Amino acid sequence: MILTINPDNPQPRNISRIVECLKDGGIIAYPTDTHYGIGCDIMNKKAIEKVYLLKQRDKNKPFSFLCSDLKNISDYAKVSNYAYRTLKKLLPGPYTFILEGSKLVPKIMLTKRKTAGIRVPDNTICLEIIKELGNPILSTSAGLPNEEILNNAWMIDDTFGHLVDIVIDGGDVPEMPSSVISLLDDEPEILREGAGDISVFV
Repeated sequence: MILTINPDNPQPRNISRIVECLKDGGIIAYPTDTHYGIGCDIMNKKAIEKVYLLKQRDKNKPFSFLCSDLKNISDYAKVSNYAYRTLKKLLPGPYTFILEGSKLVPKIMLTKRKTAGIRVPDNTICLEIIKELGNPILSTSAGLPNEEILNNAWMIDDTFGHLVDIVIDGGDVPEMPSSVISLLDDEPEILREGAGDISVFV
C-alpha cells in the first residue's frame, strides 16, 4: 500500500498509522536524505528477520538504524566527548557513524564487536516516525542485492509491495548513499565516501 506524505509537514494522522504498523511488526519503505530505505522497529526481532529474508542478507551483517537526534543516539550507543562533538557538527545529515552499541540495542542489530551503524537523517518524515515510535528504526536501502536502489515509491511497491506493509511516497530524494565513518576509539576512519562532506576527517 502506498501512503503519500507531505515531506515538509507530515500529516500526524499518517505518521500515527505508520507507527501502529511498526508496533505490530510491520515493514515499511520510506524516504531518507540519501535514498529510499526499508525498515522496521529494531525492537521487533521477527520483523528484523523478515527484512533479512526480503534483502537476502547474511545474518552476520547487521543493518544500521536511524535515531531521531543526538540524545536518542546516546541512549543506543556509547558516545565519547570526541564522538559527541563530531555528531553535533554533522547531524542530521547523510552520514552513517559506526559506534559501540549500548545494552539497549538488540543483539541481532550488533556486529560481533558490538558495534552498530547509526544515522540521523535530515528527513522530516523519518524523524517524526522515530520520535512517535519512541525507539530507532532499522535502515537498509530499498533494492535487491547487487541491483540498483529503487528510488521511487511506485517502483518499490512493484518490487516489494507484497513484502512490505506500507510504502511511503515522500517525494524525490537525492539518490546517493551516506558516507560511512567509524568513530571507534576516537579514531575516525572513512569506510565509504558518499553524500556528506568528509573533509573534516581527511
